[in-house]
Amino acid sequence: MTYPLDPTSATSLTRRRALRRAGTDAEAVLWRCLRDRQGGGVKFRRQHEYGPFILDFYCHERKLVIEVDGGQHAAPKNAAEDAARTLYLESHGLRVLRFTNLGGAAGDGGRACQNIRRSRAELT
Repeated sequence: MTYPLDPTSATSLTRRRALRRAGTDAEAVLWRCLRDRQGGGVKFRRQHEYGPFILDFYCHERKLVIEVDGGQHAAPKNAAEDAARTLYLESHGLRVLRFTNLGGAAGDGGRACQNIRRSRAELT
């Protein structure tokens, strides 16, 4: 799923703000462990624009993207779009971590946060 975005446009800013307000429970759990430079002292941005995409979480310092996927991502069409998105991001030197709303992040927020901290440490 791509969105033709101009980071300076009011439409883009409005969309990112709407995504922040309408975040899932899993995104809220992860944001609590990522915000304010918790665990490793690196800054994450929420609903950050990168190329044609809006990323759930992005750490510029570590070139790390964290995506929280809902159940709709399991559909074949959406899975193919996610794979293309990941390929695009990785081709730009970013590392992508994916969690699902169905278990990983919302179901066990502590484990998801530990996995993220471990990944950040590996990139140091």
